Amino acid sequence: MPTRIVVVAAAIITVAAIVLVRGLHSQSSGDKLVEPAAPPSAAVPHKPGTFLGVYTAGVPESWAGVKAFTATTGVRPGVVLYYSGWMERFQAHFAAVAAKHDAVPLVQINPTGISIAAIASGHYDDYLRSYASEVKAFGGRVILSFGHEMNGHWYSWGYRHTSPAVFVAAWRHIVTVFRKVGARNVTWLWTVNVMHPSGGIPSPARWWPGGSYVNWVGIDGYYHKKSWEFAPLFGPTIKAIRALTLDPILISETAAPVAVDQPAKIANLFAGVRAYGLLGFVWFDVNKKRYWRVNSPEAFAAFRRGVQMLKRSAS
Repeated sequence: MPTRIVVVAAAIITVAAIVLVRGLHSQSSGDKLVEPAAPPSAAVPHKPGTFLGVYTAGVPESWAGVKAFTATTGVRPGVVLYYSGWMERFQAHFAAVAAKHDAVPLVQINPTGISIAAIASGHYDDYLRSYASEVKAFGGRVILSFGHEMNGHWYSWGYRHTSPAVFVAAWRHIVTVFRKVGARNVTWLWTVNVMHPSGGIPSPARWWPGGSYVNWVGIDGYYHKKSWEFAPLFGPTIKAIRALTLDPILISETAAPVAVDQPAKIANLFAGVRAYGLLGFVWFDVNKKRYWRVNSPEAFAAFRRGVQMLKRSAS
């Protein structure tokens, strides 16, 4: 009996955590964007496996890459990612285009070369208030992430460059500023890199800002080798995150190059999302250092089969 109680309680907690996600999608009618009726925490949840996203060349200036991705893979992305430098304005026009296509913009704000301590101390509050006001005025759902992959060592805000305590202080300060402005249409995505301790990528636990400042968790990870599979690639990081929070998890940046049997890795990615009960994934469809773009009939077919599998699982 005690074991049954623990299991039931865990299930209830998990469902409660997923309830946070439902308010993310703002539907559009014709050309008019609809103001969300309630904050995310007050709405009905989306099921795991329902968020398939993409990053393509040309965004946020153009939707053409997203349109081409949909045409070849059969995926109408529910999330479209773009990267924003510090001091850049919110791309409201792109967000409106995304909303018309029933997609939510995911903005990775990269404070390259910026003092994270200065952000935490309020030095950039005028910029943050302006950005928050633009997001609020847009009205539709927006996913925001700041300083992604901070447990990696390749960015100025990350491991070995900025202390975890300073990063946490900056994250909390940014969220607090947005809340004071009244930008209630933001889903805060805390984005980490897959762990690889022997390779200098530690557990992200030290950078955790606390459950009051995060709605979703994002994990970035790529299939660099043919032998890599979802469970060993993402599993240890998912376990580390689950020790911190039950917030919904999105694979926020991923891909597999042609050389590692891309169709098989796409199938493995869909299967992993379903097996772990994750929100979905965002495919990095841009060739950068390696050939990440989906570019073969077999890969296109793998995407279509994956989408159908998730639809059957959700029904």
